[in-house]
Amino acid sequence: MRAITYQALGPAQDVLHLTDLPRPSPATGEVLVRVHYSGVNPSDVKLRNGARPGITAPPFPVMIPHSDGAGIIEAVGEGVPADRVGERVWIWNAGWQRANGTAADYVCLPQAQAVPLPDSVTLQTGAVLGIPGLTACHCVFGGGEIRGKTLLISGGSGTVGVLAVQLAKWGGAKVIATASPALAPRVRAAGADAVLDYAAPDLAAQVLAANDNTPIDRVIEVEAGLNIDLITEVIAVGGSIAAYGSAQKTEFTLPFYALMFKHVTLQMVLIYLLPMEDRIAAIMRLHSALTEGALHLDISAIYPAEECAAAHEAVETGHRKGAVLVSFE
Repeated sequence: MRAITYQALGPAQDVLHLTDLPRPSPATGEVLVRVHYSGVNPSDVKLRNGARPGITAPPFPVMIPHSDGAGIIEAVGEGVPADRVGERVWIWNAGWQRANGTAADYVCLPQAQAVPLPDSVTLQTGAVLGIPGLTACHCVFGGGEIRGKTLLISGGSGTVGVLAVQLAKWGGAKVIATASPALAPRVRAAGADAVLDYAAPDLAAQVLAANDNTPIDRVIEVEAGLNIDLITEVIAVGGSIAAYGSAQKTEFTLPFYALMFKHVTLQMVLIYLLPMEDRIAAIMRLHSALTEGALHLDISAIYPAEECAAAHEAVETGHRKGAVLVSFE
């Protein structure tokens, strides 16, 4: 089978190679998925280029990258119902703490990590549901009921941000989002009630004004280090924060007492480690939103397998208007 592999950390063009490997066979409890689309996420790029904290060499001698993907089950291992053969599925955590991710013609993985795809949902969309979809869904709903509440979504133009905006509106919340002015139309189209310039010097005042001078119930944050002071200023008593990123400022001072005296809940979201109960809840919500037509996942670009390195570079440069996929069709 064709597979993208790397054996050293470094620039995509230097270390990613299209190679030929034997097709794997599913072990007990596993399924063999014929991959059609493999999703490229920032975490895949960071692991490959050595930007993930504490990683100085690939975790395995030969790595096939990517955690997300979608395809069709072609074979099952012992203990897996035979009628799963032929199922259209989307994949989560394929490359998490494993050598073999979805950047190949085939991947074997535990059957729970291959989720049946609703009939109305394309395989391309399915390849985006893993990290972006589950992150957005858990950030929006993981803190409890949101109907009638106001959410502040930082970085609303990113892949997770746009999905979070759509899911929050579907869930009955008022949504205030931040983005660059150039990408604000993308966020408005997703349904945000207000879109504010993330670099505005009076952003806190603008956030409160957009909510009738009432504090914010829940904040979904992509850059916690940069925005923690803003969050502290605008969040309501009893509010909650779901922080899923802090790339630009990885270490920062937490205004502990200011947040404590607002009885704020802070959750660090790493979707790889989401407990199964929470994951199932997020999957069910994602499927409901998709089948009800409330969720639309933009695809920025689809690269052939031979151009996987270019796909990584597209993710590294940022400012994408949607997800980046690698095709193995």
